[in-house]
Amino acid sequence: MDSRDPALQSFVDAALAAYAEVVPGPEARASLDRITAALGTPAPRRERPGRRLPVCEHLDAALAVAVPRPALRHLIESFRAVEPDLEWVRRASFDASASANFTEGHANAMILGPAGLENRADVWFGVSLLAPRVRYTDHSHAPEETYLVLSEGEFRQGDGAWFAPGIGGSFYNTPFVTHAMRSGAHPLFAFWALWPER
Repeated sequence: MDSRDPALQSFVDAALAAYAEVVPGPEARASLDRITAALGTPAPRRERPGRRLPVCEHLDAALAVAVPRPALRHLIESFRAVEPDLEWVRRASFDASASANFTEGHANAMILGPAGLENRADVWFGVSLLAPRVRYTDHSHAPEETYLVLSEGEFRQGDGAWFAPGIGGSFYNTPFVTHAMRSGAHPLFAFWALWPER
């Protein structure tokens, strides 16, 4: 495959540019460099139609936040262009760390990666949405992960304290670290970029 759908290419360019402005340290920088190199080669486009879940009614409010930099505004605009084609899903497994409203109060969408708009195994790039006052389940995974947060909300790594990256903030999860997120009075919206081939 020699080319990528123009709207998806615009999103990829905007996402990489936004991440590059805020990447939080050398481990995240190295991960982003690997992801950037891999995304230079497009992969096959998924042909299934997009699908929203009821929690996506909070998406417009989540995307209406005042972002501090032009790169983030461009990222939101390019995300809006591809979002109708995304297949939003619920996390299949969770434990007692999740809030009681977790199942109906969250959704994830893979943009680039397994079953994403671009079906590939070398990069997992997606987004999470939480309705107000939802606590995501504790979870961990082998791939390293860098978040780019476009809302208010709090995150936690291991046994550490909850922290708020703020709108436009970024942070890095080492492989296998237990982590979670929670929204407050407003929806939480964040991108995540994983490099599974460590």
